[in-house]
Amino acid sequence: MTDPAKVRRHAERIRELVASVVRSQIKDPRLGMITITDARITADLRDATVFYTVLGDAAAQASTAAALESAKGMLRSTVGKALGLRHSPTLTFVLDDVQDQVKHIDDLLAAARQSDAEVQRLAAQAKYAGEAQPYRLDEDEDAEGDQADDEGTPSATDRR
Repeated sequence: MTDPAKVRRHAERIRELVASVVRSQIKDPRLGMITITDARITADLRDATVFYTVLGDAAAQASTAAALESAKGMLRSTVGKALGLRHSPTLTFVLDDVQDQVKHIDDLLAAARQSDAEVQRLAAQAKYAGEAQPYRLDEDEDAEGDQADDEGTPSATDRR
């Protein structure tokens, strides 16, 4: 069994190596403004997934994905030599769509704020459906109790 701390160290090292190689050695014109955001490696150290973001539209993302696919062999050999493992891990590149998710969550939060403001506005104008105080108060019960004593039941002084 592989130590989880060792797996994390290797994943971090893979992220740094891939970022360095992409920045300095890959001269593919299809490669856009890329940022390597994360790398994860399996416990057996055989497969690594590298997450990246690209600044630009869908065309820039597609061309960067093609450039990374063509440079995958060079990146894998560089990572394998630097890590000194028995087997070089296979590299899989995944577009990290964090920015799209952040935008979606921000839109949802804005809609929730707007809905809350509408509820607050309606609540400020609302009136009670019945009386303002729908519950009996203790004073009312005492007053009703005195009336009941006067009407039908004899009190202790009346029995004498």
